Amino acid sequence: MVQSMSNADDIQPVAVITGGARGIGLAIGQWFLAHGYKIALLDIDRVTLADTEASLALPDRVLTRPCDISNPVEVQEAADAVMAKWGRVDALVNNAGVAVFKPALETSFAEWRHVLGTNLDGVFLCSQAFGSIMKAQKSGAIVNIASISGLRASTLRVAYGTSKAAIIHLTKQYAVELGNFGVRVNAVCPGPVETEMAKLVHSVAIRSDYYDTIPLGRYGTPEEMAEVVGFLCSKAASYVNGQALANDGGFDAAGVGLPTFRRQAGINQVGDETH
Repeated sequence: MVQSMSNADDIQPVAVITGGARGIGLAIGQWFLAHGYKIALLDIDRVTLADTEASLALPDRVLTRPCDISNPVEVQEAADAVMAKWGRVDALVNNAGVAVFKPALETSFAEWRHVLGTNLDGVFLCSQAFGSIMKAQKSGAIVNIASISGLRASTLRVAYGTSKAAIIHLTKQYAVELGNFGVRVNAVCPGPVETEMAKLVHSVAIRSDYYDTIPLGRYGTPEEMAEVVGFLCSKAASYVNGQALANDGGFDAAGVGLPTFRRQAGINQVGDETH
């Protein structure tokens, strides 16, 4: 049963974050904790999840749950566990994702299905399970973590980029229906973010390519992603529904010519003019 909403202002809200053990997902969880939420962190990485639970050390406000979000049984069990502990869900952040970086014609069907199964099926399954709870409450917000790779094609990510583009459209599908029940659904499309994973997979050449295309001339931080997600889940965004917001330093807005412009303007780095 969904907990009564009769005294909603006195009830501590609950946020569920997939892929919450590290990186952007953990930063989002920490944002919610800082703003008075209880949080449930779902992650397939049991070891890192246990370490995160120990480091947060807030058993009354943090629930961790190992979960393969591509598995419908595990997703429903996670939803049942959250409801058994707290009786409500006010925010769902579909953050968990995987990537395979290969030329399109070298990407196997198994790799394609692995990426789509986690990135797209996982969003669908979690939105079905937790969205049903929010529909019954007639309140809540879902934020899907898409990517600039879902807005613009990039090399070596045929499965990843396609999954993220599909998430953007899936966001709109849910927004149109769930909005009728007071549940808002939006997406955030991060540009490159300074995470441990990015440090492992982004070569010096790839980082240089990004710097040459991003007007702000740097990677984003997990905290900058979390701030936008938190805004979209907050009352400040109470009329925002069905949107995909690029949080990317201007990457999606940019065309060609930034390196030439910087040279002509005498800029070595953003905000650093030569004299």
